[in-house]
Amino acid sequence: MSELTIGELAKLAEVPSSTLRYYESMGLVAASKRINGQRRYTADVIKRLDFIKLAQQAGFSIAEIVTLLEGFETDLPPLSQWRTVAEQKLAEVEIAIVRAQKMKFLLQEGLRCGCMNYDECSERLATEGHC
Repeated sequence: MSELTIGELAKLAEVPSSTLRYYESMGLVAASKRINGQRRYTADVIKRLDFIKLAQQAGFSIAEIVTLLEGFETDLPPLSQWRTVAEQKLAEVEIAIVRAQKMKFLLQEGLRCGCMNYDECSERLATEGHC
């Protein structure tokens, strides 16, 4: 595949062109070559964009993704730094899992309950002990 315009890359990567410009400004995507003032990208950028999307879906911030892609800036060994990032992210994921489980329970109870609104449900729970 030859070099891609920003519009072509945006379409293939399924992200808005503005997102590509933002990623470029944040250092997530290498600065593009310009031909007649138009950004040009190589097709290998798509793999990087796929990784960025996956990392975002997993809850990584832009700053964390930059670190994952470009490496760490301190004198600590990379394995030690990676361990710190992974442990922190695992704690965040555990919190998200607990929240999702609570939401699942609420939704299941709502389906089982049959009340028309929260006040009715609360009232029935207080008076009857169940909904």
